[in-house]
Amino acid sequence: MNKSFGSGRPAPSRRDAAPGDMPVEASRLLVRLGEPGAYARPDPLVEDALVTRRGGDGISVGSGRFAAASGRALAAADLATWNENGTRLTISEAGRARLRRLAMPGDLAFAAQHHDLAVVEGGAGPTFRNAAENPLAWMVRRRDRHGAPLIDAASFEAGERLRRDMTTAALLPRMGSDFGAPRVDGGGPRDPACAADHVIAARQRVRGALEAVGSDLSGLLIDLCGFLKGLERIEAERRWPARSAKVVARIALGRLAEHYGLEREATGPDRGRLRLWRG
Repeated sequence: MNKSFGSGRPAPSRRDAAPGDMPVEASRLLVRLGEPGAYARPDPLVEDALVTRRGGDGISVGSGRFAAASGRALAAADLATWNENGTRLTISEAGRARLRRLAMPGDLAFAAQHHDLAVVEGGAGPTFRNAAENPLAWMVRRRDRHGAPLIDAASFEAGERLRRDMTTAALLPRMGSDFGAPRVDGGGPRDPACAADHVIAARQRVRGALEAVGSDLSGLLIDLCGFLKGLERIEAERRWPARSAKVVARIALGRLAEHYGLEREATGPDRGRLRLWRG
């Protein structure tokens, strides 16, 4: 038997409610709607039911069936919205904020609700960064007049890889103290030489990447990927014409992706580029 609160209402059981007093099935539906390109519509075969689909670019696949009451619960809580015809249910911005909050541990739950936190690997351990402050994330989400992103996935991953290497190489300023770094008095890690190997290797990777891109574009990549300077700020500091940094950044990130061997589309061995003279 469930215990009662002071108001006399029965406490929700684990079967009836999920974190945040949301029914379990409605919470599962919210997670499905949070997937890229996901939506729900009335099931034409089952009465009072919803079928979820996900995908894009003209291809969509089914991902589950839920009771229509779950969709009504999400809509009533402003976590999802119906289109004008009432034929498609999609997640709202409040619903995405709720998913971000539930995905983070307790101390970071509130910050994750209001910021798009991303895990950054490197240094003494993983840290969290607001993805909204990352100009690369903005560029990959921004669409031009033809509907294409300003940079493709390969360029975005190349910029993020350079950022991770610069963080590991301790080339970026830290906000706060690093208690895991070796000290000059002999304290710190048990084997400081072994701990420093990954830093030296990261610095070599950064140096090689910047040399491959060229001195004319390496400074831009340091500002864009390392110090997370926005395009407008780069244009102002370098006295470039308006909207010119976007073009130069795409060229620089394209060279960086080529250096890392990243391609926009996967290619088979018949289309692979020669990387060894004996190939």
